[in-house]
Amino acid sequence: MRKYLYFTVFVSGMTSMAAEFGAARLLGNIFGTSNPVWAVIIGLILVYLTLGYFLGGRWADRSPHAATMYAILAWGAFTLAVVPYVSDPVLRMAANAFDNLQIGLLAGSFLGVLVLFIVPVTLLGMISPFAIRLSLEDRARAGNTAGTIYGISTLGSFLGTFLPTLLLIPTIGTTRTFLAFSSVLLVVALVGLGRSAGWRKLLPYLLMLIAVVLLALFGGRGGIKNTSGQIYESESAYNYIQVLEFNGTRYLRLNEGQGIHSEYNPGTLEYGGPWQQFLVGPFFYPGAQPEQVSRIAILGLAAGTTARQAAAVFPNVTIDGFEIDPRIVQVGRTYFGMDLKNLNVIIQDARWGLATSPYKYDLICVDAYRPPYIPPHLTTQEFFQIVASHLNPQGVLVINVGRAPGDRRLIDGLATTIRTIFPSIYVMDIPNTFNSMLYATLQPTTSQDLQANLVALYQRGGVHPLLLDSMALTLANLQPPPATTTVFTDDLAPIEWITNNMILNFLLNGGMNTLR
Repeated sequence: MRKYLYFTVFVSGMTSMAAEFGAARLLGNIFGTSNPVWAVIIGLILVYLTLGYFLGGRWADRSPHAATMYAILAWGAFTLAVVPYVSDPVLRMAANAFDNLQIGLLAGSFLGVLVLFIVPVTLLGMISPFAIRLSLEDRARAGNTAGTIYGISTLGSFLGTFLPTLLLIPTIGTTRTFLAFSSVLLVVALVGLGRSAGWRKLLPYLLMLIAVVLLALFGGRGGIKNTSGQIYESESAYNYIQVLEFNGTRYLRLNEGQGIHSEYNPGTLEYGGPWQQFLVGPFFYPGAQPEQVSRIAILGLAAGTTARQAAAVFPNVTIDGFEIDPRIVQVGRTYFGMDLKNLNVIIQDARWGLATSPYKYDLICVDAYRPPYIPPHLTTQEFFQIVASHLNPQGVLVINVGRAPGDRRLIDGLATTIRTIFPSIYVMDIPNTFNSMLYATLQPTTSQDLQANLVALYQRGGVHPLLLDSMALTLANLQPPPATTTVFTDDLAPIEWITNNMILNFLLNGGMNTLR
């Protein structure tokens, strides 16, 4: 019986951690996966587990029987299985509220779904103290017994960390992941209950197993969101992915959906967003020509909008597109026409991929920032040194970065950091958006060079109008030099603090859904 008790603790620990990651994904699909969201989820889950430890210890002293523990475990498994179904209407309501930034409804929905976890997670938290009480035969060995139980539980948690995120959620989805772990735990509980209390007492609990099986077969929670215009949705190890279509144009949205990451319409290349503004970078150098751009890198390829535009504007270009999420690449090829012959898709973290690239580039585009999802390791002095080392002598770095009205702290910090490596930097604000483009040249340049190139390309003729329009827009919206503030380093880059504070102030001041 002791071996089975240890096995029970292992599976319980595995399921407890899987529940935490499942909760993060269940909520992340709607509310995003920013640090504040993670902090609230982890904090409340820990509170629920703590409550379970207290209650489990007291209950175990009053009823030190294996049958009691396995009955508690069965209820924990069953209530965990139904969480995605009970939370479904609340999450759908929250998704609609997020599209309209109804803050009160969002906050209520977020906390409401988290409250649903209090029952299963608290019950799961009761198992370890129960198991210690049942295993304790000699007080002189109490420390060893407790250490063994918690060690086995932690080993289970280790497995519960990787299975949901790397295997189950990307392949079978969040809801079925909940069902998979709940079913395994429920079977363990029922077998333990039958062995400890007799198989006849097991019969009423079999209804739980039947209910979970029916949920798996006929529950049909369906899609995660029901947004107007939705033609595809999926979950990967990194993101919730959604494709919308309106009037022949497709839009890629990720996670909570407060940003458009790619657009596609086979009849046009001009979308008025930040993507085409990357193309302007090489023309800060005097006498630049489209034919001279031979190789560019896009860090944050998404579904390939910038790549398609670059292929149309630069006739001799080879494009290396770095994208960490293979599912997004698949979506780009299926829904966004990302089938360019001169595009090399590299599924890798952008910093590591660029650092190990054997090539030097005329243009490096960083399109991996969107508050609050700005990877700190792509904002530091060390990262920009890697960028500089992979640029040709007349190479350019261009960054798309979000901002808020009256808040340019992020732009100023990035510019301050980049200035330690690049001699010239320019900022333009894209009209009618909260996006800015940062252009940094490896050699000293002036904005007059951009203006002269625009005039020369107009006079030359035969230049793609997308490039000319983008250059004119950049010239018309250049901003004063950014203020000097903090240099971001690998050791200290307070990106989360800046972006979270920026977005919070924006929302509290009545900001609307205009971030691209």
